[in-house]
Amino acid sequence: MNNYLALIITFVISLVFLRSMDFIAQRGWMDGKLSRKVIHIGTGPIFVLCWFLFRDTPDARWLAALVPFAITIQFALIGLGIMKDEASVKSMSRTGDPREILRGPLYYGIMFVVLTLVYWKDSPIGIIALMMMCGGDGIADIVGRRIASPKLPWSREKSIAGTVSVFAGGWLMAAVLIYIYVAAGVFAGPFMNYLLPITFIALAGAMVESLRYKDIDNVTMTLASALVGSLFF
Repeated sequence: MNNYLALIITFVISLVFLRSMDFIAQRGWMDGKLSRKVIHIGTGPIFVLCWFLFRDTPDARWLAALVPFAITIQFALIGLGIMKDEASVKSMSRTGDPREILRGPLYYGIMFVVLTLVYWKDSPIGIIALMMMCGGDGIADIVGRRIASPKLPWSREKSIAGTVSVFAGGWLMAAVLIYIYVAAGVFAGPFMNYLLPITFIALAGAMVESLRYKDIDNVTMTLASALVGSLFF
């Protein structure tokens, strides 16, 4: 497929997903906190699967990265109050304050741009790190709020259930995406060779996410996952 056509299709699919969640949250069909996490979890796999649309040319990663870059710029404009978008604010903020978008969601978009440009389809590191950010961090908040469990001694705002779900959610999403890429012949097989590295990466990501730093875990756990990934790939 022509890479510019792939860019348009990727952008349209991503925009439809985001706007659908905005619409659902604005109508009150889904709690704002939950819609925020559904966006957090779902955006990554959709974007990474759209990489298959691009031809393997030098400009592919740059064109693909334009999608999260454009969305991140939009996040920044909304958070700064330059652009008014109540639906996005409702679906991506915890309290309805647009400035919240300048923290977690903005860092989330930046990580997508960076990992796309650095790793692309050349290495599984980028995909695994992105899935840790999406599946791990996203699922942790949902599970942690719904399952009562002891708090972590070193981070009283986080729970054992949340940390376990970071590991499990990130591991599962990373394994599924890597399986698809191995099956498609993008990464060399066999798939079983990837399970141990994914396990160590997920464990490192979960440990870093469990620390008490707020709002920057999209950066810290993702970079930690990529760093540990570099030891294996």
